[in-house]
Amino acid sequence: MSDTAHPRTGPSWAAPAEDDVDLSVVIPAYNEERRLGPTLDAVTSYLGAAGDRFGTWEVVVADDGSTDGTGDLVTAHPDPRVRLVAADRNRGKGHALRLGVLATRGRRVLVTDADLAAPIEELDRLDEALGHGNAAAIGSRSVPGASIGSRQHRLRELLGRAGNVLIRLLAVPGIRDTQCGFKLFDGDRARAAFAASRLDGWGIDVEVLQHFHRADWPVAEVPVRWSHQAGSKVGPLDYGRVLAELVRLKVRSWRPADLLACAAFLLMAVVLYAGRLVDPAHRYLPDSLQDQNQWEWFFAVTADSVAHLRNPLFTDLQGFPDGVNLMANTVMLGLTVPWTPVTLAFGPAVSLSACMTLGLAATGTAWYWLIVTRVTAHRGAAFTGAALAAFAPPMVSHANAHPNFVILFVIPLIADRALRLCTGERVRRDGVILGLLTAYQIFLGEEPLLLAALGLALFAAGYAVARRDVARAAWRPLLRGLLTGAAVCLPLVAFPLYWQFAGPQSYGSVLHGDDAGNSPLALISFAERSLLAGDARRADALSLNPTEQNAFYGWPLLLLALGIAVRLWEHALVKALTVTAAGAALLSLGPRIRLPLTDLTWPGPWALFARLPLFESVIEGRVAMICAPALGMLLAFAVTRMARLSAPGPRWAGVAGVALALLPLVPAPLKAVDRVPVPRFITAGTYKAYVHPGETLVPVPLPDPGAAEALHWQTVAGLGFALPGGYFNGPFGPERTGIYGAPPRATSSMLREVRYSGAVPVIDAARRAQARQDFAYWHAGALVLAPQPNDGALRRTVTELVGRPGTWTGGVWVWDLHGRR
Repeated sequence: MSDTAHPRTGPSWAAPAEDDVDLSVVIPAYNEERRLGPTLDAVTSYLGAAGDRFGTWEVVVADDGSTDGTGDLVTAHPDPRVRLVAADRNRGKGHALRLGVLATRGRRVLVTDADLAAPIEELDRLDEALGHGNAAAIGSRSVPGASIGSRQHRLRELLGRAGNVLIRLLAVPGIRDTQCGFKLFDGDRARAAFAASRLDGWGIDVEVLQHFHRADWPVAEVPVRWSHQAGSKVGPLDYGRVLAELVRLKVRSWRPADLLACAAFLLMAVVLYAGRLVDPAHRYLPDSLQDQNQWEWFFAVTADSVAHLRNPLFTDLQGFPDGVNLMANTVMLGLTVPWTPVTLAFGPAVSLSACMTLGLAATGTAWYWLIVTRVTAHRGAAFTGAALAAFAPPMVSHANAHPNFVILFVIPLIADRALRLCTGERVRRDGVILGLLTAYQIFLGEEPLLLAALGLALFAAGYAVARRDVARAAWRPLLRGLLTGAAVCLPLVAFPLYWQFAGPQSYGSVLHGDDAGNSPLALISFAERSLLAGDARRADALSLNPTEQNAFYGWPLLLLALGIAVRLWEHALVKALTVTAAGAALLSLGPRIRLPLTDLTWPGPWALFARLPLFESVIEGRVAMICAPALGMLLAFAVTRMARLSAPGPRWAGVAGVALALLPLVPAPLKAVDRVPVPRFITAGTYKAYVHPGETLVPVPLPDPGAAEALHWQTVAGLGFALPGGYFNGPFGPERTGIYGAPPRATSSMLREVRYSGAVPVIDAARRAQARQDFAYWHAGALVLAPQPNDGALRRTVTELVGRPGTWTGGVWVWDLHGRR
């Protein structure tokens, strides 16, 4: 059955043939027999008494399939200017509004709820605002000047406020109250917006205002008087339905090319991690060195803390008895906490694998969104630039081991919000959002945030020189927004940062030596995992390790970037991006730059930062990672310009140049191997007979950054025992200098030396006494030696230290220390 109209109106989906009127009032109604009569009387009386104030008018009641006498009440109304349009069945407020608005013929259209929560007299305010050049004037309960009489239930108010926040974030930025049912529109634009709408529920207000926003039709938010009326049709479940409709709106706003880009980034991440994804619990990325063990442990210990309501900032499961300051380590609470259900259900190996794969895809998507929003609307160009930003050689290198440098999807959001501040519009709102994003990024990774701030500073300096007029207009709102952001961020992170820098097992800084900068040759060479041009030996010689190949952009890409900069130098964006990339590359060379093929060194600009707080712990070679998004945006801008060339020759020459620069950088899948099996002594729970409450299991040698497989034992055992030693950052000595692992003790140092040398030292009474002291300090319940290089020498050493041979059980040698300390 189709929608019907009262005979007085004609077809319900088209405006009547009669002459236009000045004002149409649309009232959606569903089973409003009791409330609608007084509303119609109030509206017609007010408009009738206004004389020529609003000109000719009509009232259109859109009946949404009422089952009471709503329709009869309208048709019996004595004023012929009151009309009825009726739906065949109840479909929702959105459908009723669309039906009513499309039946109007007014030059202006007022939409008001049947309960007149905002009195009809408030039309004066809206009409005045519409007369000032706006396409719509909407009543608001949330702007200065609004007054609320009878209020809603407190819970409904809280849900409404939360919904408005989501609406501003997802659909209609800048409008505080989209759901107040009192709105005045330009008639033609209202009919166009409602005709384009698709939602049948309460979300239609957002959908229509989103249409106005995208069409750049100005909307004024006008304070009104409002009072809650009994008999509201909004139920608790409707808030969830509105949220679902918002999601539908957001998804529908995406172009097919955008969805394809997101899918492509996910596919690229899956291919990169294919070797581990097939069986995360039993596959290992060897180029992660010991970091995969460490990160799985981070996921496991955080999930354990959340599940048992323990302090997630500290644990003594490693580094016993001193423990580990987790906030001072890269534990990424912003991810490990929300991933707790996955970790508890499927294990930390699955959590880490899925999180890094999805996180890398999300990073590519976020850079794509930023480039589309700020650089170019050309989807192909944006995808090219974002792919370079997310899958550049240094990103692939860190993809082996460092989620905090791979999962960077918040960084583009921070950059976008900083750019919004520069416009001077909605400074307070954007400052608040910037503060929230910054706080969250602190719980994802502080070093990437510091590098992002450095990159944004380089960009700002370059753009300010190129466009001084823009810089003069932008610095004040930017400063106000940054101060607002700091005021929001600091209370959220104050205690965790206090714990990090002054809490138990905190430390000053981690020193990486003077050779952590990139060689100039690294910038023009190719990384190990570059599929077509990778050179493992050269990359190894020019980097700290496989996880720190922080440059390796290759000479073809750098030549292309130089050509783009020279050819398009007149554009301020190109100048700023060039300054950003070149400045980051130069800073990444470290405090002293060694000239290739010589013994000469020059002072590097990083020397200005090297001793500053926070910067002193940065591996300066990582600064070159800033080049990836800068080069990606530069490339996206250039590809857009190429696409606009009318001559096919230059256009295809440009495409060929881009392909030749990027093809050598296409990454090969990360190397993956079968994992060393965990001994049955651990998996079968045999250790429980040897390690009593308050005691530790002591692997031989103790776990450290070079050999941390015992952390995997611990996660497989569900964190059923504590470990001395470990792989983490902690303090050392009276200066509390940061080191990797626990402070060495005499016995742990000796056992480590035996593992690497194979030489059994002379064990005398002094060493046995020292070992007893160390075992007591560690609260050792048992020493455990698994098969490994030089395990024979280790076994002889431990036997002499303990004074008796170990027992072979569960695939390991065990020395029970109870009663023998």
